[in-house]
Amino acid sequence: MTAALGALLTAGGTATAGSGAAAGSTAAPPAYLTQEASYGSGTVTNGWEKVERYRDTTPGFQTAASEGYPPDGRGNQDGVRVTYFGGVARPTSDRFLLYSAPGWNTGAKATPVLLVHGANDSADRAWANPGESGGYGCGALSCPSTGLMQYLAGRGHRVFAIGFAHKQGDNLMQAQAVGDAVALIKAKLGVAQVDLVGWSKGELSTRAYVSSLKPSWGRGYAGDVRKLITLGGPNGGFDYPYAHGWAHDFSIWPECGGKINAPSPHSRMTCYGTYTAHPEFSMTPSGGYDDYPGQRQMLARWDGVYGVDQTAQDWYTTYYGGQGFYTAGDGIQPAIEAGSLVVPLQRAGIPASVPTYLLAGGSPTVVGIYNENRGPSDGVVFVSSALDTTGVANVGGKATVTGANHLELGWNSASQAQVAAWLA
Repeated sequence: MTAALGALLTAGGTATAGSGAAAGSTAAPPAYLTQEASYGSGTVTNGWEKVERYRDTTPGFQTAASEGYPPDGRGNQDGVRVTYFGGVARPTSDRFLLYSAPGWNTGAKATPVLLVHGANDSADRAWANPGESGGYGCGALSCPSTGLMQYLAGRGHRVFAIGFAHKQGDNLMQAQAVGDAVALIKAKLGVAQVDLVGWSKGELSTRAYVSSLKPSWGRGYAGDVRKLITLGGPNGGFDYPYAHGWAHDFSIWPECGGKINAPSPHSRMTCYGTYTAHPEFSMTPSGGYDDYPGQRQMLARWDGVYGVDQTAQDWYTTYYGGQGFYTAGDGIQPAIEAGSLVVPLQRAGIPASVPTYLLAGGSPTVVGIYNENRGPSDGVVFVSSALDTTGVANVGGKATVTGANHLELGWNSASQAQVAAWLA
């Protein structure tokens, strides 16, 4: 961990604001949260009942909230989310959306559920309409029109979801937003605790919240989570972008036809005979850009366990750094040192008061990408990473859904049934 990161992070501490109302009553939300807008019937899509936009006015948050976006617009908010964010395609990270499912205030289950989506995603596609972004957007040849939100709401759960302003944003800031959303749910329903479900990158923000891993200006864990469930979470980190960099880059580099909102392990690449630089897509800060901090925070080396894909062009320089035949980059280790949160999260630990459940996908069959093939995986995250319990004081359960890939974990029927069983 770098000195700069060490200065930014603090572990421990408790929050005094928004710590929960008496069961069965409602309370005012924390004073540092401002509701900016509310959208209901006629505007809200994908089966949600309402969507609200909030802003966290904590002074430190305000200073840190302007995260960078790729200048070509690939990281912008899209679809109905632009409406929810007040017509702003590049909202600041002190803003977030709180989605409420049908039955959010009438469901019979005692503990409400907050769903936390992953990278380059939204609460709509992740939890309510996996087919919203069209073919292959759900990781399969055909996509369903309902997801975990409808599944849980239909079984009496009071379901909410958070929508982040920055699709690849800093997980420590997003952890503060998770804490904000929990505080709002407690105030709305008069409950003391909420269950958290974090998918993929969403595992880091949920885990950072309950572990009180936070920016120097942030609030610590308020003791208000009953259970934490992770779906395909990189608890042990991942190195997919560096292990499969050449194939990964073709989906990113515009000169190669790439359009995906994801970071590159390279600073330069040759596409169709032209050698170009794109610092705005770098995994690490480069050329004044830092558009993918949340991805950097998930990195960990797996070359000592599963090796590196030596069939890939420039495999050695991609993973370890240097100038290859067609690409150049610093390698994975400098990126880890620039701010991975995997080890800090493990060291901070999840308190024993929060039973933690870990679900992995066992099918490396994500349609449309080069799948992780060096060891058992869900196509992106190794099974052994998703089920890594380092720093988890109270393991409530572990399971692998053998028929689900990384993008199917939120809607696969076996995955949904397992989540519901753990929430019981």
